[in-house]
Amino acid sequence: MSSFVIFQKRLVSFAIMDKNVNMIMETPVGDITLTADEEALSGVCFGRGAVSDAAITGPAGEILREAQRQLTEYFAGERREFDLRRLPIRLSGTEFTQQVGRAMLMIPCGEVRTYGEMAAAIGRPAAARAVGGACHRNPICIIVPCHRVVGAGGSLTGFGGGLAVKQWLLRHEGVLPVKNNRRNK
Repeated sequence: MSSFVIFQKRLVSFAIMDKNVNMIMETPVGDITLTADEEALSGVCFGRGAVSDAAITGPAGEILREAQRQLTEYFAGERREFDLRRLPIRLSGTEFTQQVGRAMLMIPCGEVRTYGEMAAAIGRPAAARAVGGACHRNPICIIVPCHRVVGAGGSLTGFGGGLAVKQWLLRHEGVLPVKNNRRNK
C-alpha cells in the first residue's frame, strides 16, 4: 500500500510496510531474520530483527515457512538451488540493483563470479564497483547469492554477514579453496 505526503512543496512517495512479518531462524552461520508480506519474501538478513508477537499466519506465514524449509535443506546439504516457483521473492532497490540481483540468481551453486564478470554479464563492464555496492545492499542473502560474488582473482571481499560467513557458505557449496587476501596469500 502506498501513501503520499507533501514535504516542502515536493511530492514524496513511500511504501507502508505494515503487512511485513518477520521470523528468526537459527542456522550454522548464526541467526537470520526472514521477512515477507502476503506476496513475497523480501528479506533474509543476518542477525535478529524485530519480531512481532502476532502469530505467523496467512500468505506471509506460508512464504516464511517455505523459506525456512528451503534454507534448512540448504544448510543440511540437501538443497543446492532454491525453488523460486514455490518461494516468491521481491527484489528491491533501483533498476540497476534489481538487475544485479537477477544476475546473482543465475550463478549456480558451487560456482563464483567476480564483480567484473557480473558487471559484464549485465552489459555494464565498467561498473564492477557499482555491482559490489548492489551486492552489499542485497536484502535477500543466501537465496539471492551475493556470497558467490568475489573480488578479482577470486579474493574474498566484503560481505554483510562477515567474511567468515562468506567463507563458510562457499566452503559449504564446495567452492573453496578461494584465495583470501588476509589468510591465504
